[in-house]
Amino acid sequence: MTPADLAAHIKDTAVRVLESHDLDSSVVPETVTVERPRNPEHGDYATNIALQVAKKAGTNPRELAGWLCDELASSPEIDSAEVAGPGFINLRLAAAAQGSIVSEVLEQAESFGNSAIYADQKINLEFVSANPTGPIHLGGTRWAAVGDSLGRVLEAAGAEVTREYYFNDHGEQINRFARSLVAAAKGEPTPEDGYGGDYITEIAEAVVAKRPDALEGEAATVEETFRAEGVEMMFEHIKTSLHDFGTDFDVFFHENSLFESGAVDKAIERLKDNGNLYEADGAWWLRSSNFGDDKDRVVIKSDGNHAYIAGDIAYVADKFDRGHDLAIYMLGADHHGYIARLKAAAAALGYNPEQVEVLIGQMVNLLRDGKAVKMSKRAGTVITLDDLVDAIGVDAARYSLVRSSVDSSLDIDLSLWASQSSDNPVYYVQYGHARLCSIKRKADELGVSREGADLSLLTHEKEGDLIRTLGEFPEVVEAAATLREPHRIARYAEELAGVFHRFYDACQILPKAGEEAQPIHSARLALAAASRQVLANALGLVGVTAPERM
Repeated sequence: MTPADLAAHIKDTAVRVLESHDLDSSVVPETVTVERPRNPEHGDYATNIALQVAKKAGTNPRELAGWLCDELASSPEIDSAEVAGPGFINLRLAAAAQGSIVSEVLEQAESFGNSAIYADQKINLEFVSANPTGPIHLGGTRWAAVGDSLGRVLEAAGAEVTREYYFNDHGEQINRFARSLVAAAKGEPTPEDGYGGDYITEIAEAVVAKRPDALEGEAATVEETFRAEGVEMMFEHIKTSLHDFGTDFDVFFHENSLFESGAVDKAIERLKDNGNLYEADGAWWLRSSNFGDDKDRVVIKSDGNHAYIAGDIAYVADKFDRGHDLAIYMLGADHHGYIARLKAAAAALGYNPEQVEVLIGQMVNLLRDGKAVKMSKRAGTVITLDDLVDAIGVDAARYSLVRSSVDSSLDIDLSLWASQSSDNPVYYVQYGHARLCSIKRKADELGVSREGADLSLLTHEKEGDLIRTLGEFPEVVEAAATLREPHRIARYAEELAGVFHRFYDACQILPKAGEEAQPIHSARLALAAASRQVLANALGLVGVTAPERM
């Protein structure tokens, strides 16, 4: 019986008990809270349902708690139910009910933890979207890990997720990039507003190698050649780095296509028609202040050129016109103003602004033995995704970036994350999985099987701790999905690994040399198999490998 199963059982019991006392059962909430007590001596689980509904139903909490305890204790799944304090209920599950969690894990296997809370929901998840003017920096790398993990979590919750990269190939930044490549190809200094770093020289040389005539012709022609070829080469590098990092996209959306296709002009006409775009001082303005923004925004400047928000408006429309029910943007720390801006754009176009979500990620700092790591020579001014992977590997890089909330800045100590010790969180979790795989191999050698195991034998304190931790996984995944917080999965994996290691130290899983296998060994082997499955499922949602040997 998982916590979710127990919560449903308590809910049904509360309805039945209230009705039996001629009290209003409609006050029972749709979802009943069930938690693990901080002190294990208080039981396996606790609920505050009596405190929550007693007054509304017309009784007092302790009296209602007593009625509920009497009814719950009569259930074969519950060993004991006791009233605590002003009306809390402490519960202990019967051994067979706890063992059923193990059976459920083994039966559902890779799908254990999945749900249908977002069934039939089409979610557009846009992340990274770094400009193709240089390698992906650490901020973008954080989104590459977190965004990919969030996509996995949302899919586990039943959503149809489109992972999208917004490819900014329109605007002044691309012009500066092109001018920087031309200067490098000519052996001239980097323009004052240009991009530096070894990668600029490498791309410039690659363009000349591909197009020997690249420097011939008028300045505008030369710049356009380097723009077209250089952007394509830079973006191919970005896509390769992301793929090697385990992050792939379903759609690479080109910003320039919004202008070439007429989508920007179409969106602007739509806003003019519905009165949400007005002319003043020679420019056209979005009435964004009517929809929660702090001010109106210029969409078409007085010189006739489009402001940057013009593309954003057309892009919002495009996302929903493609049939998405929700658009999630994952943006950097300097994009806070975009939250109100994008919601206002959606509302002005006639969409529900609640269908637009903007997640803001904070900065990442690299340390080595507590000291800041210097900037990358190749990138010139920043540390890149490739730098991080070279230092600690893909798994450690992804895990280190996912395991903390994006709301806070993150310090990554390379010495810690490169170490093979229990202080390194990803090593600790992966070692737990490898140890569980080793147990399976040893069981196969000994001929010990978990088939037909009597799971009611799992009554040891550490066995109960492990079973209850396994049972929490579906709730953790659901919370990670609804709160957009995949770090909950990583933290859970660490907790599960720790609870397993303590179980391993306290309980003899397999028979000792010369001993015959007993029913308890089969039961514990089943528990180990369930633990291995859930740990693998958790690592999969983070996008980290689950090694069989270490």
